[in-house]
This record gives sequence, structure tokens and C-alpha cells, in this order.
Amino acid sequence: MKNMIEQFSGVFTALVTPFDEAGVDFTAYDRLVERQIAAGINGLVPVGTTGEAATLEGDESIALIRRTAELAKGRAFVMAGTGSNNTTHAVAATRAAESAGADGCLVVTPYYNKPSQDGLLLHYGTVARSTGLPIMLYSVPGRCGIEITPETVARLAETNRNIIGIKEAGGRCERISDLRVLCGEDFIIHSGDDALTLPFMAVGAHGVTSVISNYAPREMIDMVEAWHRGEHGIALGLHQRIHALAKAMFIEGNPVPVKQALALRQQIDARVRAPLAPLSAASRGVLERALDTFAIGPA
Repeated sequence: MKNMIEQFSGVFTALVTPFDEAGVDFTAYDRLVERQIAAGINGLVPVGTTGEAATLEGDESIALIRRTAELAKGRAFVMAGTGSNNTTHAVAATRAAESAGADGCLVVTPYYNKPSQDGLLLHYGTVARSTGLPIMLYSVPGRCGIEITPETVARLAETNRNIIGIKEAGGRCERISDLRVLCGEDFIIHSGDDALTLPFMAVGAHGVTSVISNYAPREMIDMVEAWHRGEHGIALGLHQRIHALAKAMFIEGNPVPVKQALALRQQIDARVRAPLAPLSAASRGVLERALDTFAIGPA
């Protein structure tokens, strides 16, 4: 398990999906991925919430996963988003991601259905048994309406050897402590909230699946690496700098602000797919001021 912990102890970028008038802009996507790898990112997460998976067609999702795996070529771990509120669809997506070259899968809690904890045991157990890839659970009650209890997480990890971790986006540090106690030191925990990465690591998380790292990969990497080296003052300074940016990056629903930020850097087009709408003028002003401050802030 040591190698698994090392593999996940860092920053994974929840990749945005660039669009143009024809569909997915693969040229811009390639640039984005190469920039991430050049910065030293540990992992890449295509086709997640930040990638607007809910509005991607099936062939687009598989093409993005395959493209990411081909570009990464062992230089970064590829953890594809394959969750669904339909267990059969989640199994099919997970198998397709494995065939497309993914190294692991991120499987979000079923949304809208609001299954019981027994339902979650059934859902995740079925997905895990369908693949040999490592599975990271994804608990994000703000989007899905339910939370995987720490006890359920522990049962899933105990009964499914390839359920190796969780992306925790519930916003509470005590969840990390509960998960660490129940699941043991070898169970991987990622922060699912950029602004809480440092607090979560302080109580046992290994890293972060980040939105901000689309825009500022090196700063996120530096903060996490400083913490792991024991340079907590440096990590705190970077946390404070990133925290200010995080407030602006989530001023509207993800990934609208981060796409706008990347567009301002001429990395991608800012367009999103309906029902998301472009960033409002008022929010864009807040975002631009935050980006200006971030650009001239301390390294």
C-alpha cells in the first residue's frame, strides 16, 4: 500500500473540458494537459464534475479519457470520472474507462435518487467488482444530496480491495478524522475543496483533487509538498494566498469561474454547456480583481 499512498499523496487536477463551436476543443485540451504535466501534477481527472460530465456525450467522455491517458503516458496518474446515479451506467462507464487506458476511477455518490447507506454499499460494491482498477469514492453532499457515512466507507474498503480512497467534499474536518480512525492509515483521503486542502491534510488527508490547479498548478503543488516536507509555515502562506483565489473561483457554480480565468489567460474558450451560463459581469469583475492580486502576490 505504500506505493499507492505515494501515488496519491499530492495534487490531482479535476480537468475542465474546453469547448468550441464544434464541440470538445481537443487542441486546447491537449495544451491544458501538457501544462499540467509540465508543472509536475501528480494526477489528472478527466470527465468529472469540473469537466461537465453531465453534459458530455458518451463518445466525448471516452475520447477525453483516452486522450488524457495517451498524453500522460505514465507521467501522471489518470483517474477518470465514471460515476452515475444509474449503477448499470456506472459499471459500463468504469469498464469503458479501463479499456480507454485510465489508471483508476473516481465514482461520485449517486445523485437525485438519494439511496440509503445499504444502497450505497450495493452501488459501489457492484462498480468495484466490475473492474480491476482502483476506485476512489467521491462524497459531495452539496451536489448529490446524500453523504457516504464514514462507517459505510469503512465497510466498502474492507469488502472491496480496490476501493482505496475517497474524495471528501463535505466541508468538515471532523469527517477526515472519522475516516482516518475507521479506515486506517493506508486509506487514501483527498480534499475535494481547494480552500480546505491544508486543514484537511493537518488531520490526515493525503492530497487534493483540485479545481484551482487548472489555473495555478504549481502553487497547489508547492503548498501540498511543503506540508509533506514539514515546512508548515510555507504551506500556510501558500494556503492563505490560494484561499483568496478560491473564494473568487467559486463565486458561481464550478466550472464557470475557472473556465473564465483560463480564458483570460488565453488558454481556452470560456464557453460552458447549458444549463450552465457564462459568468455574470459582476462576478467577472470580482474574479479579475482576484486574479490580478494573485498574480502580484508573494511566490
